Amino acid sequence: MPDQATLTPDQIAARIAEAAQRAKAEAQERRDKEDKKQLPPELGGPKGPEPTRFGDWERKGIVSDF
Repeated sequence: MPDQATLTPDQIAARIAEAAQRAKAEAQERRDKEDKKQLPPELGGPKGPEPTRFGDWERKGIVSDF
């Protein structure tokens, strides 16, 4: 492995790109192994999208922080 000080900017960019590809592949493997649980529908819950999906509570178009 060459000394860090002797690497050219192109070599550094190539090493970063390789590391990024490895990280993406590892993350995809973890997602593929993850159990996909289908939860039963919530009884009496909101109709439509989850009201807390953006970190705020949304109800009938009105948004409030909590």
